[in-house]
Amino acid sequence: MAIAIDFGTSNTVITRWNPVTQQAETLNLPGLSMQQYLNPPLIPSLVYVENASLGKIIAGQQVRDRGLDTKTDQRFFRNFKRGIGADIQGFLPEIDGENITFEQVGKWFLTQVIAELAPLEGGISSLVLTAPVDSFEAYRYWLGKVCQSLPIEEVRILDEPTAAALGYGLTDQGALLVVDFGGGTLDLSLVSLDQGLKTKNKPLGFLLKWGDRNLSENSQQKTKTARVLAKAGQNLGGIDIDNWIVDYFAKTQGLPVSSLTVRLAERVKIQLSTHNQASEVYFHDQTFESYEMDLDRCTLENILRENGFFDKLDDVMMTLLQQARRYGIEIEDINAVLLVGGTVQLPAVQTWIEKYFTPEKIRRQLPFEAIAQGALQITQGIEVKDYLYHSYGVRYWDRRHQRHNWHPIIKTGQPYPMTQPVELVLGASVENQPSIELIIGELGAETGGIEVYFDGDRLITRQLHSQATTVKPLNDTISGSKIAELKPAGFPGSDRIKIYFQVDEQRFLRITVEDLLTNNTLVENQLVAKLS
Repeated sequence: MAIAIDFGTSNTVITRWNPVTQQAETLNLPGLSMQQYLNPPLIPSLVYVENASLGKIIAGQQVRDRGLDTKTDQRFFRNFKRGIGADIQGFLPEIDGENITFEQVGKWFLTQVIAELAPLEGGISSLVLTAPVDSFEAYRYWLGKVCQSLPIEEVRILDEPTAAALGYGLTDQGALLVVDFGGGTLDLSLVSLDQGLKTKNKPLGFLLKWGDRNLSENSQQKTKTARVLAKAGQNLGGIDIDNWIVDYFAKTQGLPVSSLTVRLAERVKIQLSTHNQASEVYFHDQTFESYEMDLDRCTLENILRENGFFDKLDDVMMTLLQQARRYGIEIEDINAVLLVGGTVQLPAVQTWIEKYFTPEKIRRQLPFEAIAQGALQITQGIEVKDYLYHSYGVRYWDRRHQRHNWHPIIKTGQPYPMTQPVELVLGASVENQPSIELIIGELGAETGGIEVYFDGDRLITRQLHSQATTVKPLNDTISGSKIAELKPAGFPGSDRIKIYFQVDEQRFLRITVEDLLTNNTLVENQLVAKLS
């Protein structure tokens, strides 16, 4: 049985492929899914750690049913997806003698969800997971490690916006813009879907793990091809709006900032998706004071505007449209806009989208299910052609500024597999140098980075507007950075090695190293890192 999981910051959706109806269907897992949302069933991405040393947790709706999300408790975790792979500034607790990380919490959550699926008839033969378009390598690497421990033969990964385009089923509409705005991230992706192409022995999607099964050498499959033309993203989501609403009431009414008030703010925000006015009551169990959390749509829009919300949305849209012009695509050439994620249901967000596109082009009917349902399509004969979202570079010493800097070697937008390698020539820097080391990094946006930190028990992200480039080193270890042994030893003053960088069809970065002095090949097609 084929299963797809859209692991979201706020909610998680699970779908399976029904071989009888030949359609994807969303699963309702008792205890994990919110029963009040029978269509579609959503699983809150929540974890409460009962015993860390034994890995015993409570997940999903059970956390809310037991009231474990309404009080400040170091055993309760929400929004942990946003912290996976990020450099967190703040304190993560030690529980039951175990050091807790967001990666561990995420693994507990996904493992428990998959364990609930195991008893289903037929078992799980194929699993598709989705990832935000703006995720760094650390997040995808974490997903890969989680998958290795799962008793599943085949695991694939697909970008969330591409999955959404497939989920809406618009395979003959040309250029499609996916606006994926969930609890933790905003991702825009311009996707082109082509139908009826033939491929032979090509990987469908991106494989994280596979069993012994192989495609027949003589088989040909008719596939639909999803080509990603442009991407833009920002670490901005519904949980930021929840925090801004709490901050508004804290400033105007003196409302305490806590897990409970954030939860009430989320309820107010959800109510405003369908009503002009919303209200919740907070009762302080120590001071016996009560607070009326009354909010209307106009006030919410002012809160969003004061926090630069619409400016951030415009920045992401402009980045996307600039990339699209490289393919000769202007805004009027985009045939449909697909809305995905809970945050797109806010009228303020839909009004913002309508500034750019006519209502006839906007599709709104599958905000929660499109990603998971679309992800299943790659198990049914979908080939996804993509490009590298981030740039990749090598670290060097900047003598002018007396600090390390980064030289790009593979830039954003590079399709893979690469047809021609990128070459780099290096020399020794000291006398009798026995080896050459090279640190390779994943380069983020040059306009600033993302700071992730704690404000009390709230996980906050903030856009940094410095001109420094955000970098995630990929091989910054003693063994990982050493790429070539020099025999004889190297001396400054001349070129010594030539490095060929190549990205293969599985998005692996590989290098070949030639010694220019001895004409020997020191390293041939060696794996360095998996890119994103």
